[in-house]
Amino acid sequence: MRLDQSLVLGLLATTGLALPSRRDNGVAPKQLQVRSSKYAVKQPPLTTEWTGKVGTHPWPDYPRPQLQRSQWQNLNGVWQYQNASSVDAVKSPPFGKDLGREVLVPSCLESGLSGIQEQNSLYSWFATSFKVPSSWKDEHVLLHFGAVDYEATVFVNGKQAGFHRGGYFRFSVDVTEFAKFGEENELLVFVHDPTDGGDHVIPIGKQTLNPNHIFYTPCSGIWQTVWVETAPSDYITSLDITADMHGEVNATVHSSDTSKSSDVEVTVQDNGKEVATHKSSSNKPFQFKVHSPKLWTPESPKLYNVTVKMGDDKVTSYTGFRTISKDKVDGVVRPLLNGKFIFMFGTLDQGYWPDGLYTAPTREAMVYDLEVLKKLGFNMVRKHIKVEPELFYRACDELGLLVIQDMPSLRPLQTKTLDNGTQVDVMPNPKQQVEFGRQLELLVNQLKSFPSIAIWVVYNEGWGQLTNTYPEFGLTERVKQLDPTRLVDSTSGWHDHGAGDFSNNHHYANAQCGTPWYSTDSSPYDDSRIGFQGEFGGVGHNVSIEHLWNDQAAINSINETYEMDASIDVWNYRSHFLLNELEDQVHKYACSGGVWTQTTDVEGELNGLMTYDRRVKRVDEKQWKDDIQALYSAAAARSNGS
Repeated sequence: MRLDQSLVLGLLATTGLALPSRRDNGVAPKQLQVRSSKYAVKQPPLTTEWTGKVGTHPWPDYPRPQLQRSQWQNLNGVWQYQNASSVDAVKSPPFGKDLGREVLVPSCLESGLSGIQEQNSLYSWFATSFKVPSSWKDEHVLLHFGAVDYEATVFVNGKQAGFHRGGYFRFSVDVTEFAKFGEENELLVFVHDPTDGGDHVIPIGKQTLNPNHIFYTPCSGIWQTVWVETAPSDYITSLDITADMHGEVNATVHSSDTSKSSDVEVTVQDNGKEVATHKSSSNKPFQFKVHSPKLWTPESPKLYNVTVKMGDDKVTSYTGFRTISKDKVDGVVRPLLNGKFIFMFGTLDQGYWPDGLYTAPTREAMVYDLEVLKKLGFNMVRKHIKVEPELFYRACDELGLLVIQDMPSLRPLQTKTLDNGTQVDVMPNPKQQVEFGRQLELLVNQLKSFPSIAIWVVYNEGWGQLTNTYPEFGLTERVKQLDPTRLVDSTSGWHDHGAGDFSNNHHYANAQCGTPWYSTDSSPYDDSRIGFQGEFGGVGHNVSIEHLWNDQAAINSINETYEMDASIDVWNYRSHFLLNELEDQVHKYACSGGVWTQTTDVEGELNGLMTYDRRVKRVDEKQWKDDIQALYSAAAARSNGS
């Protein structure tokens, strides 16, 4: 039996259902004693099976799986919230004041789960308090944010402690000098999120202040986990680690004191058994060998635990041994995994949720999507112009799903009218272009140690891509310098000038993958690079109102979906037809992989393997498994010279 949405929300409001939370010493940090209006889930246009499982202590797990410490506190939960009138509000912080409303952190302010669910949340205040244990008094206190969209100014105990720009990236603030040990500490965060308002051209992916068809409701505020932890005076700030098919481990241990090199020790374990230990120094790359490692593949996603010690600091991490490369196989340039051609096939995965928007309701819900894909036989997922919490990539590492990771697009497909009445495309100015490059570096540096990531995408369909200066060449070179272990798809779909490793075609509904024909909105196949179908499919099917994003503007745009099919049977038939066409192109031409649109419906776009609420699967599972396996078999036959 399924509870209806109104009953689920009623239970939430009256009981405050909560998941158990893993906290320092098992005790949740004390929240501000407030008189604000009490938190309750707002009625979203659509719920999921997980809406009623979120509670008031969401996302309790340690959020940074590749650099974990033992002493930490999760600060997620019910915070105070107050809308602000302008960017100047940051000059007058409301220290010690009741902000008037309660909000769930992490969440998007525009979502039902936030308890706010309001649009145009351009300027916002968030407040909570946390206790720093007296036992931490000789240590450094590090405050971490998984992601805040878009600019965050952080105050601790009445002092500005930090600032960060970029809505998709983790950042940390050393708050030791502001902290009161053994006492409550006031945390205040001012957030400015312009999305696509005014003249702002920033990385926003598919967010827009005016949702329409393939552009969706924005996400403002603190939308990933907040936590605090303790570390010694010279501590590990980040860990870069990759391991290849030959057993060579490349690592850099970055420390807070960059003026010196400290002794570090790295230990690699397999099921608790030590397989390698190496000693070196911080802040410089080093290499060592693990003999005869078991390799990471989608079929056998083997991972090794890693422990790193530097002075009094100790962190745990993990890695997988695999090599991503490209080379000619029987005269065709192919992507290789561990030296062998791998046909990458996955879905366009946008990571949107009707109850949480950018923030999945629970970790279980987020992983559910990936498990559905894996069960059907997909070996890859394209994370489409969004960056997920790092636990998403951990799940891909564990499940054996390769990841094509997009850089979130700059403001896409919009025009503005000049004073003389001329309409021009909204494109980045030089300063905004430099900022895009800076955030691209953040993307690569923060995620490059996850074994599952195989490809970086710089631009999607020309969105925010300057076409007169060809910036993709310089950006591609920068990505390859930061991470020489992966392939780069410089321009997925449009405006391909020859940069990067892929000749990538987008076409709906039929594929044009490495073929001698192409549509004028994409590019001809370039046989010096990998032939790839970056997007295709997109066939749609309407559903009853209980599975739709119940917003009239979205409902009105349903027929803008690339193709609409009359029934689920017809939808599966059309999917089978299109997958067979792709298989034929694998046999005859130079197709090396493809991305099917898409994992789920999103708002008014109804072309998912599942509905937006994840309650209806459209797929005929046997048919899809057979068709996907046929693609792999066709690719294997080509690589064997057949």
